[in-house]
Amino acid sequence: MDQAEHKIFTKIAWRLIPFILLLYLINYIDRVNIGFAGLTMNQDLGLSPSVFGFAAGIFFFSYSVFQIPGNIIMQRIGARRWVFSILIVWGLISASTAFVTGPYSLYTLRFLLGVAESGFFPGMLLYLTFWFPQAYLGRFIGMFMTGIPLAFIIGGPTSSLILQMDGVLGFHGWQWLFIIEGLPAAFLSLAVLKLMPDGPAQAEWLTAEEKRIVTARLASETHVAESHNIWAGLLNIRIIAVGMVLAGIQFGLYGVQLWIPQIVQSMGYSTLATGFLVAIPFIAGGIGMVLWARKSDRSGERIWHIAIPCLFGAGGLLFGSMMQNDFLVILGLTCGLIGILSIEGPLFSLPKLMLSGAAAASGIALVNSLGSLGRLFGPIVMGELRESTGGYSSGLAALAVGLIFSAGLVLILGRVMAHRAVKYT
Repeated sequence: MDQAEHKIFTKIAWRLIPFILLLYLINYIDRVNIGFAGLTMNQDLGLSPSVFGFAAGIFFFSYSVFQIPGNIIMQRIGARRWVFSILIVWGLISASTAFVTGPYSLYTLRFLLGVAESGFFPGMLLYLTFWFPQAYLGRFIGMFMTGIPLAFIIGGPTSSLILQMDGVLGFHGWQWLFIIEGLPAAFLSLAVLKLMPDGPAQAEWLTAEEKRIVTARLASETHVAESHNIWAGLLNIRIIAVGMVLAGIQFGLYGVQLWIPQIVQSMGYSTLATGFLVAIPFIAGGIGMVLWARKSDRSGERIWHIAIPCLFGAGGLLFGSMMQNDFLVILGLTCGLIGILSIEGPLFSLPKLMLSGAAAASGIALVNSLGSLGRLFGPIVMGELRESTGGYSSGLAALAVGLIFSAGLVLILGRVMAHRAVKYT
């Protein structure tokens, strides 16, 4: 790619990535802060490990069901109006979780939060394909998805500090947690209207020549897409395979991240110290995520850049499951998260190699919907095994199996893609 194009896409990245990263950070905090709330909420509401695991996981049932219609809507009405609407609704629902009184009200609000948030993440992945070609897509998806580790690097210490507000104005600390971390999404919805143009054609900060170059560069890659209709995305067997790869990965990721606060607290650390210790594995994972995505973009290779970190992450979780020493358990969790998070950029770059247009909208949503099967069952399996065994070792070993499954499936997918000579420049 020549320097003129590089300068334009770098300019676009500086305009868009920081803001959508902020939105994803808020999105992810609202999605996973139940893990920190559980440090005190479970006792206050009398929630067992299995009930907590189900409440954490049920979010992803509704989240998976509504992603495909969400991306189709965004494709038709534009990103600005769709993301604006999503942020207001999810912010209010998230804050309302402060007022749950038991399992059923918690299940209900987690289910509704899944509906509200379902259109955001797949919508943002689709949105990035409107702006960036394959040569840049992996690294910018990786940068966008650093919102995952940042949610724990920033959210972990912040959540533990908010939990210290127990008793302020008669509210429990976990109630303040949901209120303080939920409302920013509703406020940021107003900024979306100003800072998120629907596409290059609507970007006032691009010149006419820059818009022409971006459009031509993206159009040059449409030859890799097999079709442009919605059903082509939903019925593409390779897209389904990518979704199942993601399911195994997310099974491991969400099983760890929604339970890691309680894993660390079980080592004897205070609620305050737990929030800071939980941030450490995610700092390492965030660094690995960015560096590995850039390496994948430079090499132009995706399959092995997914399989290798899958196996590395599985090894970390297995190591942690066998250790009795607290430091070694945290080391294993850190290695597991480095591997799991490093997968994100290369994996979410795959759908654009296969589809474009409306097919890309439905295909990306389908991948993430299938991935939500892992997000649903990871926390539930951890909760059930924690309750039946009294510890976390068997749960971590089960999560590792999901990553090994994903590594094997993506290597098979790679053989199929090589056979069809899927290439990009």
